[in-house]
Amino acid sequence: MRFSKDKRDYIEDVIKTCIRDKFKKYNPETSNMPFHFRLLGKDRMALYSFIHSLNTSFGTSIFEPAAIALAKHRFVDATRQYKVEKRISEEAYKIIQNIINDLTTVKESPNKDVELEKIRAVCQTGKMQNVKLTNVDIFLRDNKGAIYLFDIKTAKPNMGNFKEFKRTILEWAAAEFAKNPQAQVNTAIAIPYNPYEPEPYQRWTLRGMLDLEKELYVANEFWDFLGGEGSYEELLNCFERAGIELRNEIDEYFSNYR
Repeated sequence: MRFSKDKRDYIEDVIKTCIRDKFKKYNPETSNMPFHFRLLGKDRMALYSFIHSLNTSFGTSIFEPAAIALAKHRFVDATRQYKVEKRISEEAYKIIQNIINDLTTVKESPNKDVELEKIRAVCQTGKMQNVKLTNVDIFLRDNKGAIYLFDIKTAKPNMGNFKEFKRTILEWAAAEFAKNPQAQVNTAIAIPYNPYEPEPYQRWTLRGMLDLEKELYVANEFWDFLGGEGSYEELLNCFERAGIELRNEIDEYFSNYR
């Protein structure tokens, strides 16, 4: 799939704006590192610090707007930082805890369809509880009414946190079911790129907690789902063109640290 000129321009502008805004606000770490400075140069150390700082804002500043730009032509609704209802039923809360316990003790294997039906069956049973739920990074609704809730994570998430990631996406589903027990709900973790490429993503590390077929979208699986086949490669091309245009600005900025 080839992007339209408007889509390419929009995504490239998002990337360039993010970098330029970062330059305006960025202050390198002031810690003295005399050996590193003399070996590598202050400009290279400043660039390293800048890249590390940029990684923390990539998700909200670039990945989320790019995801919406891709999805809005294929989905009826495409929203970032969607606020789910922060109420789930008492029985749904118990079911989610039981699912987490069974996966943790390897009593059960992940099965998203089964898990969702367990939650749906009790989604309005018992007292409704207020819960603290994070916003959904990417919310989509297709032309058949099915909704998709994505939690975007870093390329190498801390594997110890996947229990909480799992809980989050199950609670999102419970909250949506509480509003509409018949809703078609899909919740998943999205990882924007594969850091192990050309080797496959190390999915085996997540097998015990996530249903890998339905709860994990990596690299092209995520971007092509949003925008159609070939979107991942087109998105990489947008980053490359933006980088070429910014190259002189980047070099000039970091020359101040020599």
